[in-house]
Amino acid sequence: MDYEVNIGMEIHAELLTRSKVFCSCPVQFGAPPNTLVCPVCLGLPGALPVLNKRAVEFAITTALALNCSINRHSIFHRKNYYYPDLPKNYQISQYDSPIGIQGYLEIETEGGRKRIRIRRVHLEEDTGKLIHSGGRITGSDISFVDFNRSSVPLLEIVSEPDISSPEEAKEYLSNMRDILVFLGVCDGKMEEGSMRCEANISVRRKGSEKLGTKTELKNINSFRSVERALIYEINRQIDVVSRGGEVIQETRHWDEKNERTVSMRGKEEAHDYRYFPEPDLVPLEIEDGWIESLKSQIPELPDEKYERYKKLGLTPYEAKLLAHDLELSVFFDRTVDLYNNPKNIANWLLVDVTKELKDRNKVITETSFTPEIMVELLDLIDQGVISGRIAKDILPELIDRGVSPKKLVEEKGLIQITDISFILSAIDQVLRENAGVVEEYKKGKEKSFMFLVGQVMKLTRGRANPKLVNELLKKALG
Repeated sequence: MDYEVNIGMEIHAELLTRSKVFCSCPVQFGAPPNTLVCPVCLGLPGALPVLNKRAVEFAITTALALNCSINRHSIFHRKNYYYPDLPKNYQISQYDSPIGIQGYLEIETEGGRKRIRIRRVHLEEDTGKLIHSGGRITGSDISFVDFNRSSVPLLEIVSEPDISSPEEAKEYLSNMRDILVFLGVCDGKMEEGSMRCEANISVRRKGSEKLGTKTELKNINSFRSVERALIYEINRQIDVVSRGGEVIQETRHWDEKNERTVSMRGKEEAHDYRYFPEPDLVPLEIEDGWIESLKSQIPELPDEKYERYKKLGLTPYEAKLLAHDLELSVFFDRTVDLYNNPKNIANWLLVDVTKELKDRNKVITETSFTPEIMVELLDLIDQGVISGRIAKDILPELIDRGVSPKKLVEEKGLIQITDISFILSAIDQVLRENAGVVEEYKKGKEKSFMFLVGQVMKLTRGRANPKLVNELLKKALG
């Protein structure tokens, strides 16, 4: 391609505080419209904001996890603009002294590890929410306003334009979400709007030192949409420039239904918002002791887990899948403490257990399955009490009911058969019924052997000891 792409991401994450950032109204998704409001978050005259300390701690913790420097002196500003979901006609945000600055996040790319610089991490209040007829802003005839979300604590994370492709943008967004979830500061549910993103995109001819004119993309609500929206917008801008036109600096909306970006308005500059210090809030002074205390509470993050899991013998693919799944990684670590075979545990979790979880649309903590139950199941296999096939068969019941695997196999009569005469009888029957396959094996077709093993296991309803079946079948085949 004759063009270079520059993408900067703005991520907005609703913080998991119990109350809003400037008042005591609860933070709760899905409550009836306009029921979680008060004079402060409705912007009524005379109402004064009071800063939520927990929200500040979440902001500092996130900035530290993103390798930012912390501004010891930070202040809030009024960002002035009119929109129907903004009751005060201004938003309390931060401008030239955010909580965190000059950080970075590393991502995996085709060319290896890449560092994406973080320009700023700042705290602000969320706006209300507009509900449009027809489900989207374009073409709607009427809109309603729900102020429940107004003044929910919002963390904005702004990157430098270091992202070079839609794939990198998706990886960056995914990694950022995982960090926020592991820190416990945001649930990362894009489908509920608790994590949202905007992208600033520009293209330029290769070799040009000047960045192209950027456009801002809004209303992107999933990882898949991020990638598709960026692909469309990049191609649109390249088409404009290649035909001798100029890209207009504007804000564009991603139309999910029609899979295209649509112009919304001209892009505002900082001076358009007429920022000035918020007179109703005192400056925020962040002491070194507070920073060190919060730093010591940061848990092991996905990248650290990834490296540790590889040292346990997991493949990079297995390590990444586990390291970026909070619930599954906690379950894995607890199980490894009880049963020292990380590779076996990872295989079961990432294949059989994950399949059952997807079928139920649940995470592992929402089931009755525990590390203790899993260890008991694996021990039964190791001891030869049950086969792996039987273990897979009873796994759904273990996940749903949380019962003892040992008691369950006893109740169902599933204990593995080690009686040699019984297994020989089954082998004899299988060989008689599959004479053609036996001949193929004797002519050198090795796959035929596994077919015969499968038939013996099927005849014994999976209860025959697989090791004994293999040994006795080989002898029987001469």
